[in-house]
Amino acid sequence: METVVWSKPEHERAGTPLLVMMHGYGTDESRMVKLFDSLPSGLSCAALRGPKEIGDHSGWFLLDYFLTHDFADVIASTNAVFSWIDTVKAKHSSVSLLGYSQGMAMASTLLRLRPTQFRAVVGLSGFVLDNELLALSESFETPPPFFWGRDKDDVIINDAATEHTEEWLHGHTQLTARSYPGMGHSISKAELVDVSAFLRHYALR
Repeated sequence: METVVWSKPEHERAGTPLLVMMHGYGTDESRMVKLFDSLPSGLSCAALRGPKEIGDHSGWFLLDYFLTHDFADVIASTNAVFSWIDTVKAKHSSVSLLGYSQGMAMASTLLRLRPTQFRAVVGLSGFVLDNELLALSESFETPPPFFWGRDKDDVIINDAATEHTEEWLHGHTQLTARSYPGMGHSISKAELVDVSAFLRHYALR
């Protein structure tokens, strides 16, 4: 990855659990950096910038209102994240993922392709890709811990995507699902309290 912002200086990261953070569509890593202070201090957080140019900002793959995606774009970004993780994971005790909006699609795709590599996953106001090739490739011996936070009235993630996400998460993960009325397509303080508790339990153990 060309741009990565860390929550800790390099000399403080050795042996710590790593949390890889992925932003939403049409924004950048600064959206995730703002969350650092609300997450457990024992984690080394790394906010990545998506490789796709979306106007003056970034994303992980092209997306329209209906959340239609080009799977080649998805795989290209996924492989870029995997390649980066492979360069740093030996320095950390474990790797977990956090994705917001489109970043949740990325986090869940990474999990589906390498289910044993990640300690826990957090998805915020996002979705899981409905893709036959991914469905054919996934295999979970043990359901991984997954936190899914959202506002049920979020109009950005359409009903079909939400229904598929809910079905997939219930069928494949050890799911902690929370809703936050009035939050919209965003991240709330109350949600971050729950995310921190989840990460302390699963990522810091």
